[in-house]
Amino acid sequence: MSYKCLIVDDEEMICQSTCEYFNIFDLPTTYVTSYESALDFLEQNSVSILILDINLGSHSGFELCKRIREKTNIPILFISARTSDDDILTALNIGGDDYITKPYSLNILLAKVKAILKRCEANPAQAVNTTDSTSTNTNHKADPAAAQPKGIHPICNSFALDYNYRQALVEGEPVRLKDMEFKLLSYLAEHKNQVITKDELLDEVWESRFISEGTLSVHIRRLRQKIEKNPDEPEYLKTIWGVGYVFEEK
Repeated sequence: MSYKCLIVDDEEMICQSTCEYFNIFDLPTTYVTSYESALDFLEQNSVSILILDINLGSHSGFELCKRIREKTNIPILFISARTSDDDILTALNIGGDDYITKPYSLNILLAKVKAILKRCEANPAQAVNTTDSTSTNTNHKADPAAAQPKGIHPICNSFALDYNYRQALVEGEPVRLKDMEFKLLSYLAEHKNQVITKDELLDEVWESRFISEGTLSVHIRRLRQKIEKNPDEPEYLKTIWGVGYVFEEK
């Protein structure tokens, strides 16, 4: 069978109420309550997006996410009562597309799911089965690569963007990036020396105000770990407190 959404959570009451709400709004949704049943379900059915809890009894949502990412690039939205940056960073690093904390508002969760599905429908390659979690995204609004020729595009003396492989070149060394990391970095780099507000990044990169600022800050932190010599004292990606971020030319 085919569903738009599968919820994987060992709290059955939460699953039932979320499924009921989503189905009322014509988003065909079902649920399972364990790691094993999730794998079995995905072997026999197709879904467009996965809502995944971290705590799944003897297993974890992190384990399940890594297992799923071996076969497919289906969008995964983590839900959890955990609120630490480390948990959010782990979820996004292993292939999660977003992270929302419990207790959550059903209307906000539905809006997030719809925003992700809309983005995937506009970019089918993002949702196809693949073992490469850095699939190419061709959304022209969000990706400045659409307005640039393919190949290497210098940003400053020590930094360039490689649109063929969707990676950064830092002092000549290639830095592999995930799809959303490349989109975020390329948007900032192509607007170098301009302060970009958080709202603009959410609108232009994620195309959704329903993405949390925490998700944005985690992506910035992850980019700094990849491209900066000292992530705590960044040379490229600077924070403008209370406003947003700037890619500063060295």
